[in-house]
Amino acid sequence: MADTVLHEGELWHEFHRVVNMSSRELADWLRTCSADPEAEDLPDQAGPPTGHQVLRILSKRRTDLTPDDLEVMRRVVRQVHLGRRGNRESVAGRTGWRHRLMSLGHDPLKPS
Repeated sequence: MADTVLHEGELWHEFHRVVNMSSRELADWLRTCSADPEAEDLPDQAGPPTGHQVLRILSKRRTDLTPDDLEVMRRVVRQVHLGRRGNRESVAGRTGWRHRLMSLGHDPLKPS
């Protein structure tokens, strides 16, 4: 499915299927993953830009999506599918793998 073009309705459902973290979980994760010993000047901007784009999309209704939102959704779906490909057991213990996916709103260790 990662290589097929999804139409808007299919994309909406697939995006919400692969983004299995709630808005609150994702916002908390983005603050946590970029935290360092020094205080952050702008904690609400912590984390990668794609994570913030996912947060904005999660707060929207399907009818309010922009073309940019749709592109972000396609990219996130593609990246999650690519990140989940292969033998999950051998990579599940690698925190970098999990953290990259979590920054997109997908926790691979969360029960489906």
